[in-house]
Amino acid sequence: MTTAVQDRRATPPTSGRAPEAYVRDFDATLAATAHQPAWVTALRRAGHASLVKHGFPTTKNEDWHFTSVAAIAESDFLAMTAPGGDVTAADVARFGFGQSEWHTMVFVNGHFDGSLSSLDRLPAGIRVLPLAQAIAEIPDLVERHLGRVTAMDGQAEAFTALNAMYMTDGAVIHVAADTVVREPVHLLFLTDAMAARGIIHPRNLVVCDRHAKATVIESYAATGDAHYFTNAVTEAVVADGATLTHLKLQRESSRAFHVSTTDAAQGRDSHFVSFSFGVGADLSRSNVFTRLAGAGCGATLNGLYLLDGAQHMDHQTNIVHVEPNCYSRELYKGILDGRSHGVFNGKVYVFPEAQKTDGKQTNNTLLLSETAHIDTKPQLEIFADDVKCTHGATIGRLDEMALFYMKSRGIGNEFARQLLTYAFAADALETIELEAVRDGLEELVLRRYTA
Repeated sequence: MTTAVQDRRATPPTSGRAPEAYVRDFDATLAATAHQPAWVTALRRAGHASLVKHGFPTTKNEDWHFTSVAAIAESDFLAMTAPGGDVTAADVARFGFGQSEWHTMVFVNGHFDGSLSSLDRLPAGIRVLPLAQAIAEIPDLVERHLGRVTAMDGQAEAFTALNAMYMTDGAVIHVAADTVVREPVHLLFLTDAMAARGIIHPRNLVVCDRHAKATVIESYAATGDAHYFTNAVTEAVVADGATLTHLKLQRESSRAFHVSTTDAAQGRDSHFVSFSFGVGADLSRSNVFTRLAGAGCGATLNGLYLLDGAQHMDHQTNIVHVEPNCYSRELYKGILDGRSHGVFNGKVYVFPEAQKTDGKQTNNTLLLSETAHIDTKPQLEIFADDVKCTHGATIGRLDEMALFYMKSRGIGNEFARQLLTYAFAADALETIELEAVRDGLEELVLRRYTA
């Protein structure tokens, strides 16, 4: 469903080639990481080969039809190769939801900062390590899973390939079998003024073994308004009977570019719970994929995005039902103001063997201005005959009847509009079970629309 011709599509598409600026430093990266295992080098080379072969996606690519990446492809960002920054403990607290007891791992301009992190109270059964340290200390685990969950062999996956080429830091989280981690692990990626014209490639891996349970918060935020590019990839392995709750919060600089992919592989009777919150960046794309590869497992993918000005935000989800007796639930809501442009493309794919699949997908969009627009495309591809699957999308303005009712009860027009907008967002936020994050985001939304 399309409400207007989008600004980003008016930009000439890229040629499909990988610009020289994004491959020129590859040899130097190989030399700097020559001490790492051969399989890491092979992963980097595979990413390089894919990017050179396929190039960046154009709007002719169905998965990128509504989003032009010309602004990224034609920029000359510099790799943030050395640690550095002016982030303080107060900055960390600002984005920490007031929870000092959480296990927090802080990255400044793409690099791990141990002095700002708090990992000294980790319980038995969980390891949280920076990527380079994990490759050195638990190489078997990392080799078994890193680069095995998410694809990077096509034009649509160009940014995943780019991440594989230059991944330098990130988090590896391993939750042992039968371990229940009560406090969340918060991965906080902060950028400051030193990130200007820079590019960072966070690479995260979360492995929950059999019957493990954990919550991971992945936050991207800025202390200033620098122009930079974040290109992040997170792979998750959710083994038989395990539960992983993953909350991804994007509060980047208003001048930043942000592309991220979260990809999960699920075992039998597992549950993957995802919530994606987007409010920052000039141009952003968030991919959330999961593969229900074991019988009896479930996936819950929810999200909320708030846009204003000329922001462009693209959300792509893909739920693949491989085995029988699995369920999926999905609710994404967007509030668009100004000249902003939102994109939602959600696909549920059901294999012939995935009988008794139960899937539901919903995308609701609220347009606050005449110039805001949304492209939404919920999709079902079903190759099994014993399933229960539904999908739907709504696009609209504030309910005039509800506004009239509130004004008839003495509530002013502007305040009534603010309350209805907040209520629309709160409906999605209520799906977050972690109270501190739910309350913090509700407060953020309330300030945004009632200030």
